[in-house]
Amino acid sequence: MAITEQRVLPPQFIEDLATDYGKQLTALTAQPIDTSKIAPQVAAQDPLQTQAATLAQQGIGSFQPFLTSAQQAATDFGTGIAQAQQLTGTGAGTGAGSISSFMSPYQQQVIDTTLAEFDRQKEIEEQNIRSRQAELGVLGAGRSGVQLAEFGSGAGRDRAALQAGLLQQGFADAANRRQQDLLNQRALAGDQLLGGEFQTGLASLVQGLQGKDVSTLGTLGAVQQAQAQAQLDAQREANRLAAFEPYERLGTFGSGIAQLISGYPGRQTFTSVPNPTPLQSALGVGSTLAGIYGNVFGPVRVKNI
Repeated sequence: MAITEQRVLPPQFIEDLATDYGKQLTALTAQPIDTSKIAPQVAAQDPLQTQAATLAQQGIGSFQPFLTSAQQAATDFGTGIAQAQQLTGTGAGTGAGSISSFMSPYQQQVIDTTLAEFDRQKEIEEQNIRSRQAELGVLGAGRSGVQLAEFGSGAGRDRAALQAGLLQQGFADAANRRQQDLLNQRALAGDQLLGGEFQTGLASLVQGLQGKDVSTLGTLGAVQQAQAQAQLDAQREANRLAAFEPYERLGTFGSGIAQLISGYPGRQTFTSVPNPTPLQSALGVGSTLAGIYGNVFGPVRVKNI
């Protein structure tokens, strides 16, 4: 038995395709890919985000003036309470907050004028008494002297009572004004405290409103930045597809060629009967090759190894 091994070459068009593939692959890989077109990119901050950051920076400490005003109001409140405390108690003495400090500055002039008028009226009345005694002829008598003395004593008591009444009236007026001043001081201190609380609330309100503005601008800016980032990613993917499209196309081409080549056997082994005649051997090999060639390849070239 004789064994013959032969290599069956693919058709010429497959060889031509393989040669063309090699040339294209060499030319394509010789060109560097511009990676800048497919490099990742990060979208810049949206103008609204920039505005939000600026507003946030401007808002830092913007509430401080209101807090300062609130602190000043609290200080004024403490001062007002301290001043009001001076108006409590008996009010004795002559210092600030005492009864005397609320006396009318014209009190003494009023008293002096009133007493002077009283003395003038007293003198007039004494003169009237003497005139009547003279008309009765008893002027200088003992009973007339008693009458004048009694009148003078009563007038003195009336004068003292008048003076005391004026002093008491002045004291009562001063006490009322002192009490009213106490109420005024307390009301003013309360208003100052309310003003401080208002300033504190205003500071919180300003900070809260600014925070909402920053949040709103930041949210809108983030949405627009995300949209811009999506556009950059889409453009990057488009650039990547464009850059690798020749490679993918050439790869598909090469895969097709590989499938064509793999469909053809690389080697074939033939067994012949021993001791054939030369004619029989020639006819047998020719028939076998012709059958395989015709069924698989069509016209092919057979090369002995």
